[in-house]
Amino acid sequence: MKITDAPSPNFDERNRSVDMLVLHYTGMKTGDEALARMRDAAAQVSAHYMVEENGDVFKLVDEEKRAWHAGVAYWKGDLDINARSIGIEIVNPGHEFGYREFPDAQIDAVIALVKDIRIRHEIALERVLGHSDVAPRRKEDPGEKFPWARLAQEGLAVAPYAGDGSGGDAVSYDDALNLLRAMGYDAPRGDYVAGVLAFQRRFCPASLGQGFDRLTRAALAAISDGSA
Repeated sequence: MKITDAPSPNFDERNRSVDMLVLHYTGMKTGDEALARMRDAAAQVSAHYMVEENGDVFKLVDEEKRAWHAGVAYWKGDLDINARSIGIEIVNPGHEFGYREFPDAQIDAVIALVKDIRIRHEIALERVLGHSDVAPRRKEDPGEKFPWARLAQEGLAVAPYAGDGSGGDAVSYDDALNLLRAMGYDAPRGDYVAGVLAFQRRFCPASLGQGFDRLTRAALAAISDGSA
């Protein structure tokens, strides 16, 4: 895998070991525009890597440094996600500029990159996450079209739910909320809608926006016990 250096000034010291990988989409009209922004000191944003639609990979920040990609975020009670994660930006205009499918060449490159990172940092499958997982109130990326199943087939991420919702009726709403929170999502009682949407984008996009429907409750149970 060829990686082109494109250094960004937007980083600081990590001071923690890496145990998480966060995938984003760029959400800008072109990859060139996204790359320029992440290399602009005034923007104060970056990632460790960016993957173009044709599969080209750019390295912006050394992995031992803390890139500024997750922003205000949360996972399992931790608020400094940047300090413990590697961030990968995947070129896609996103929901604002014409969200589209991710090309095979791009996903092939993402898979190779994730595989390499996971081996070196021993990142658990359940800690390969999307930006919307750790920032559900602000972010939608990499979105419901991202092919998590392909990463799962390569042993690089937890697979989306593939069931038909059987067993969902046996999961109460309170149990579903507790499972969502135990998984790591920021979903306090009374303010959990964004967390549910993030889970659905990641694991059961067919239920996106349907609240704790039967399919979502079944998916939460299956993902939580590893039977998805």
